[in-house]
Amino acid sequence: MRRDVRILLVGDEGVGKSTIVTSLIKESYVAHVQHIVPEVTIPPEVTPENVTTYIVDSGAGQTDRPHLESEIRKAHVICVVYAIDNPQSFDRLPTYWLPYFRSLGVNVPVILVGNKIDLRGGEVTNEALEDEIGPIMSEFKEVETCVECSARLPLNVSEVFYFAQKAVLHPTAPLYDSRDHVLKPACINALRRIFKLCDVNKDGILDASELNEFQRKCFDAPLQAQELEGIREMVKQNEPGGIRDDGLTESGFIYLHTTFIQRGRLETTWTVLRKFGYAEDLRLQESFLYPRFDVPYDCSVELSHAAYNFLTDIFEVYDKDQDGALNEAELIDLFSTTPGNPWAAQKFPDTTISDDNGAVTLQGWLAQWSMSTLLDHKMTLAYLAYLGYPLSPLTSALQLTRPRKSDRKKGKISRSVFLCYVCGAAGSGKTSLLRSFVGKPFRDAYDSTSQIINVVNSVEIDGNQKYLVLQEFGSKYEAEMLRNNRKTDLADVIVYVHDSSDTNSFSYISNLRQQYSLDHIPTLFVATKSDLDLAQQRHEVQPDVYCRRLGLQVPVAVSIKAGQTADVFQTICRVAMNPSSYIPGGSDRSLMSPGARMRLYVTLTALAGGASTCLFLIYRTLWRPGGAPLLPAWAGQFFGWASGRREL
Repeated sequence: MRRDVRILLVGDEGVGKSTIVTSLIKESYVAHVQHIVPEVTIPPEVTPENVTTYIVDSGAGQTDRPHLESEIRKAHVICVVYAIDNPQSFDRLPTYWLPYFRSLGVNVPVILVGNKIDLRGGEVTNEALEDEIGPIMSEFKEVETCVECSARLPLNVSEVFYFAQKAVLHPTAPLYDSRDHVLKPACINALRRIFKLCDVNKDGILDASELNEFQRKCFDAPLQAQELEGIREMVKQNEPGGIRDDGLTESGFIYLHTTFIQRGRLETTWTVLRKFGYAEDLRLQESFLYPRFDVPYDCSVELSHAAYNFLTDIFEVYDKDQDGALNEAELIDLFSTTPGNPWAAQKFPDTTISDDNGAVTLQGWLAQWSMSTLLDHKMTLAYLAYLGYPLSPLTSALQLTRPRKSDRKKGKISRSVFLCYVCGAAGSGKTSLLRSFVGKPFRDAYDSTSQIINVVNSVEIDGNQKYLVLQEFGSKYEAEMLRNNRKTDLADVIVYVHDSSDTNSFSYISNLRQQYSLDHIPTLFVATKSDLDLAQQRHEVQPDVYCRRLGLQVPVAVSIKAGQTADVFQTICRVAMNPSSYIPGGSDRSLMSPGARMRLYVTLTALAGGASTCLFLIYRTLWRPGGAPLLPAWAGQFFGWASGRREL
């Protein structure tokens, strides 16, 4: 809601614009006032809406025209004043003033102000006023209302500015069609969403406790028993089906707000809408959906305990058949207060655990949210807002982890959700490995992966539950992801997959490691298709020797087709939880940046070149013709390393 309101008074000469402003400020009639009263600023603490209010007077003469047009363009609301003793000033409302505003391209609320009712004894004639103003309001939807006043008495002067403020702060146009006398579709949709969020047990009615909670949230006070009964009676008499089992139905809820608006109590409906995050265009505000939540580099984001409890409650409420899983219809119902299923493009629930009928289980539901939070915490925040997360601030649903580098130094991992990159040649079995992780059946037919695939499941390690996210890039995105240091630094583990029955499969991994700087990531090698004959890899060394030279365990052999996964997923989690033990080349490398590792490589290579020359001279000097060389054992080892070093 805006924090200031600029009110402009316009009208024909002599209708009393300046006198109305003066009467408001002086709280009494002033006989002689300036032609145009200077702009008045009213501080927020003295206004009912607690907003700064600017009141601007104007003239209608030819010389006043430039100033008038400038002020019309700056105004938030325009009060068009006419005098009840001057019929021509009233006739010029629809024939001159209102068309004039439109000709300037101005579309702001308009209040019609009938001044000088003291000339007819100070009486406000509502019925006659409605007959006169009704046709104008039907033709010009920008007209909010009409107020009759007397600057001389003074009478209803403060009401003029109160209604002007309301027209800006609680506008009618977004909510109500004044011509057809019905709520607009966007307003109905917003109220339906609010009703559904407040219907905690999802039985289609707001019972007494739910209505009280709604009242407390929106107006900081519960409903009194007498007020609650009054609401029930009014709805029951005027809206068929508005009350059921002594509770307020959706149609009854919408009827109530229609009545509020028709009776001029727009502030009631606007208060409700704003409490639930809606802006003046009846869209949820960006600040409501995406509150600021800074994530320092090398940290990750996880759900808080309160968020897991909320998501568990949501799951159980929408599991109507109580079978422990959400089917497609239940998911559609659950996401009805949101733009839709956020994971539809990912073929959810294929990305997590589901039952035999394809319905997502509670384990899979919580795992999916854990993955979403890790990969895109902003999406999680927005959807928690859509779903009605009850705690404030919304960011209490998230928590930051310690930086990965800090965890590795301490040797104690504080995180519960791990990200694992799965890389390997096409056809090596990466996708089958991912499908196996989330309990999906093995598929014989090979289908090339062109998009990024993410799957998630929980893994129990030493009695503690961790969530593991496996990410396969596909040929289209692999190079882009691996060359981006900021992306690779997010990985807790990298798993290199090769087909143990394909002679060329392992070379792809070796080339990948040489091409990109990935040795700061804890690493695990996996050999798939162990049910087939083991093939000799066309590589300088075989995979087991290759891994030992890196100081890593030999490849874990698995066969997804045969259902032999050898606890590979627990192993991946253990790698993430003990990163220093799985850094290629030793734990010291985990603390070095890729740039530092490259400089070290260049330096050692240069040293190795110089050392080999030096040791060759020593070798020639100490060689005894016809006998063994006089080299000590350490020199022979170093010479072999320096002259024959190969990058693994």
